[in-house]
Amino acid sequence: MLTIPSSRSGSFCDGVTRRDFIRIGGLALGGASLPQITRAQTASGNGSAGNAEKAVIMIFLPGGPSHQDMFDLKMDAPSEIRGEFRPISTNVPGIQICEHLPLLAGMMDRCTIIRSMSDCDNRHDAFQCMTGRPFLNQPPGGWPSFGSVVSKLQGCRHPAVPAFVGLAPKMGEMRWANSGDPGYVGVAHAPFQPNKGGAAEDMSLNGITLERLRDRRALLDSFDQFRRDVDSSGVMSGLDTFNQQAFNVLTSSKLLEALDLSREDPVVTALYGKGDPKNRDDGGPKMMEHFLAARRLVEAGARCVTVAFSRWDHHGKNFDALREDLPMLDRGLTALLTDLRQRGLEQDVSVIVWGEFGRTPTINAAGGRDHWPRVSCALLAGGGMRHGQVIGSTDRLGGEAETRPVKFGEVFATLYKNLGIDAAQTAINDFSGRPQYLVTPGCSPMAELA
Repeated sequence: MLTIPSSRSGSFCDGVTRRDFIRIGGLALGGASLPQITRAQTASGNGSAGNAEKAVIMIFLPGGPSHQDMFDLKMDAPSEIRGEFRPISTNVPGIQICEHLPLLAGMMDRCTIIRSMSDCDNRHDAFQCMTGRPFLNQPPGGWPSFGSVVSKLQGCRHPAVPAFVGLAPKMGEMRWANSGDPGYVGVAHAPFQPNKGGAAEDMSLNGITLERLRDRRALLDSFDQFRRDVDSSGVMSGLDTFNQQAFNVLTSSKLLEALDLSREDPVVTALYGKGDPKNRDDGGPKMMEHFLAARRLVEAGARCVTVAFSRWDHHGKNFDALREDLPMLDRGLTALLTDLRQRGLEQDVSVIVWGEFGRTPTINAAGGRDHWPRVSCALLAGGGMRHGQVIGSTDRLGGEAETRPVKFGEVFATLYKNLGIDAAQTAINDFSGRPQYLVTPGCSPMAELA
């Protein structure tokens, strides 16, 4: 937050107190001020590295979706395992998915299903889906999320749009609402989170004109110049650039317009449908609007947008819950993929959909499925990848990866590659100064998607 503090009370004629004289809004940036978070842009050469127009949308399904009721139905298994749903054919011969995903079935040629995610943590948390790493045994500073790494390496595509935006709303279980932590790349690369901490309100100038803001900026600059003159440590070096980037966000309408869904064509908005903002138990709301917001943000210049949709931890009444949630996911996801294609973004924007683990093969006495980290599923789309395929398989009961076990690090290496980043050759120092590669050693981009 850009502020000149004062111990004196009182206010000026425009109602702004002396203490808040230069305050222009801190935004909800994971504990970082806007000048801090925009340092990433300067550090990476203002986004000149890598594929400047590429982006990734990461859709997290909090709680662990039931893989064998979505993309890996086991019709030859006993009734206590196969469940209540039936498979339907897709537009790719030989690939079948759940009957409650008919829209997705009609565009399976543009998607890839992974049925054999095999290294899940047994932990309710968005962490692994955001970082590609297990939670335990982290280096000093902690593993950074995908979006934070991209912010560090590639910076902002547009000076008024953060490289990394997290759309997860507040939830009863906040580990599911984690849009991604910056870890050892530093708080300057935390996600901008418009749904938390009043960030959207902080982005407005609250009646302060641009002329007044410029006057206050000039005063702030004079104070900084004084501090620079007496500072022999070099800390003040480069501050003008960082503060200018903060002012860029506040004096540009680009980010606010991207988040203002009322500006969207009503026909397109209707394609996505309306969501349900209520939290249920400890889980997240069903915000269909976030699929649309993700598209608008990557179009405006964001490099990574994370979304958290609904609650998938169904220890009881699993099939009743899925009958409600699967059609909504089907509609929101296919609307996003259709929208990206129609806007010419499909080849540039990679989409990943997954949860933190799978569910037990056996249905419990409450009609639910319990936690099952031994195998889970994922869906990929866009990004110029080769689609219309299924990668990996599970055994007859859907409990073990039978062929082609896939690790989170392989998916992350693929997503980095889609952005023009070589995960095997790129390292960032952790807080101890030790270089850390972007993915677990041995994980390479998935050859099947090339």
